[in-house]
Amino acid sequence: MDVSLRNALARAGLRVDTDEFLTLVEDAARKLSPADPDPADYFDDNQRSALAEVGLDLSPRHQGERDSRAKAVAAHAVLRDTALTVAGAAERVNVDPSRIRHRLAEGRLAGWKDRTGWRLPVWQFTNTDVLPGLDLVLAALPDDQPPLVVAAFMTTPQEDLDLTGTPTTPRDWLLAAGDPTRVATLAATLGTPV
Repeated sequence: MDVSLRNALARAGLRVDTDEFLTLVEDAARKLSPADPDPADYFDDNQRSALAEVGLDLSPRHQGERDSRAKAVAAHAVLRDTALTVAGAAERVNVDPSRIRHRLAEGRLAGWKDRTGWRLPVWQFTNTDVLPGLDLVLAALPDDQPPLVVAAFMTTPQEDLDLTGTPTTPRDWLLAAGDPTRVATLAATLGTPV
């Protein structure tokens, strides 16, 4: 497995050895609890009844059933591993690290703090700068959206962003000099039930 994992990481462009990546995955999985939740425990009797009436299955996961959290754990590990430090972001955009911290404080860059310091998702950068219109998009994001949700939004094709007849990702839309207000309008709805 070590060779196939190493090959998968290389194909994905992740510069991390397999042991370090597996440690990241273990750390992310450990934070999820309980390991085998009973979905019905999260709702009261009235809520369970209403959800059952519309066909939602609240039965516990069966032995041997694939854990639906695995994809999220892997995505979280990749987001964390590819994120830039303040120094890395400063080097990429050719500014002093204090400017990056200032942009974070103003909400003009997205990031989170972990035990090693600030981590900035790489999706918001080009090779030499930040995405055009990023500040407008970040200002529109609801405050309660976690980095993984924002990263998924920015890197998933959106039907409302059409380049040459094909839906494109918000990131690619901004890179192609698309109107950032279109992305901001979509971003503002993150977390809103449809």
